[in-house]
Amino acid sequence: MPAATAPRFFRMMPLAAAITLLAACASGGTPKPVQAPELNTLYAHLDQASKGYETALQQAREGNTEASEKSLNDALDQMKDVSAHCGGTSGCDTQRVFSVYDRLLRLKDGSFFAGDDNDTLGDQAPEGGIDGKTGAASLPEAQRSVTLLRGQKLSELIAINGPVKAAMEMWLTQWRPQLMDAYVNYQFMRYRMWPQYERADLPEALLFGIMAKESGGKVHAVSRSGAAGPLQFMYATGMRFGLGNQDGFDTRFDPAEAARANAEYMDEQLKQFNNNLEMTLAAYNGGEGRMRRMVGDDPSVSFYDPKIYNQLSQETREYVPAVLAAAWLFLHPESYNLRFPKVDGAAGSIVLKRPASLTELTVCLGSAGGMNDGWFRTLRNLNPRLDPQVSQPSGVRLEVPKVLEKAYTARCADGPWPILANDLHTAVIPVVTPVASSPSASRPSTSSRTRSYTVKRGDTLSSIARKFDCADVEDIARGNDLKHHHLKVGQTLKVPMCK
Repeated sequence: MPAATAPRFFRMMPLAAAITLLAACASGGTPKPVQAPELNTLYAHLDQASKGYETALQQAREGNTEASEKSLNDALDQMKDVSAHCGGTSGCDTQRVFSVYDRLLRLKDGSFFAGDDNDTLGDQAPEGGIDGKTGAASLPEAQRSVTLLRGQKLSELIAINGPVKAAMEMWLTQWRPQLMDAYVNYQFMRYRMWPQYERADLPEALLFGIMAKESGGKVHAVSRSGAAGPLQFMYATGMRFGLGNQDGFDTRFDPAEAARANAEYMDEQLKQFNNNLEMTLAAYNGGEGRMRRMVGDDPSVSFYDPKIYNQLSQETREYVPAVLAAAWLFLHPESYNLRFPKVDGAAGSIVLKRPASLTELTVCLGSAGGMNDGWFRTLRNLNPRLDPQVSQPSGVRLEVPKVLEKAYTARCADGPWPILANDLHTAVIPVVTPVASSPSASRPSTSSRTRSYTVKRGDTLSSIARKFDCADVEDIARGNDLKHHHLKVGQTLKVPMCK
């Protein structure tokens, strides 16, 4: 039987009930410890329950409803038993138990839901669900699994577990300015970026989450490692997906091209990682080759499985929940006391009636349309091939938000503002010739003569230089061929002497 026609009993609420028990064991509301079986026995039961659930699923697909229901009930009873005892069993790793649930939740062709599950879940949920929610949203927040199902809303599939919650706090506090800037920047580029994701049947919130974490929506962002553009492609990876030099312009900086390449990358890696969104994001950040080696021949393994999670770099462990948290806030800002600004991102264009650079246009447009931070970033993002300092001739067409079309005519085509903008832009800055600093101004000059000094315990190059007014750290290091300024007790150094 196809997954889309699986029996109605094969929904997620039984798992939700089992996970609720585990959540209680792992939270501050830990139940009173009970006499539990030995740890290895408990894990053996967990493995049996996992295999039983897989058997039940296969039986359901084959149309054997009666056998499937029995296998399912037996598996769920075992999982509930493990969940109830884990909190009271010394050494029981709740992370390991959660990872099994995470794996089972994505077994149905790599998704939570099949066909009309979204409606039937509501029918089977306890009255009001958990906090009045139904479907995947009714699962305990700390244990909801993360995956991606084509055609489903990301809000139905994203997890609100501990790492994602911690990342949300960061977005709502220390990273809040970047989140708000990313939202505004994205709204003005949306008409160029979102169609690329939409064609790939990928959630818009995912695109926003990646962009918010990678660049904050700054098209010309470049990292210290050389990743570039709004979605921070490394050069080699970008080349693999059609990004590169085009008439002297690096297309990694083009928002539409970057979104297209990112969508193709995500599509490729989702297939590699069994539609596991966390693994795919980890590959995007830490390298797909490394992630494939970790996963090995078990494509259904959970990102939070200790054997995966513990091998990841700290950057990747933080990156994945940060992207998911930004995506979730994009979908549900009101639930977190967050209000994104209203942005009219409709596409527009202007034809220059007089020569002007993007910086001059920024000055003459001022705060038009209520943009108190000015339009420089938006103009750059929409016209990434242009140097913002270079004046463009009359007749050049520029992409701008539609809200600026009338503002350009009123403020920048004629009148005092473009004159002021040009005056500021062409201001002459005096050229100052650097004067070489003389070492004699700070310390006596040195000669080619040196004296010997034997390194004592506790000495550093700085402390030795302070003992001799005519020596400095670099002089001593160069004169003694010291690599990394490393000293050894008893070592004899040549120290410069004053003239």
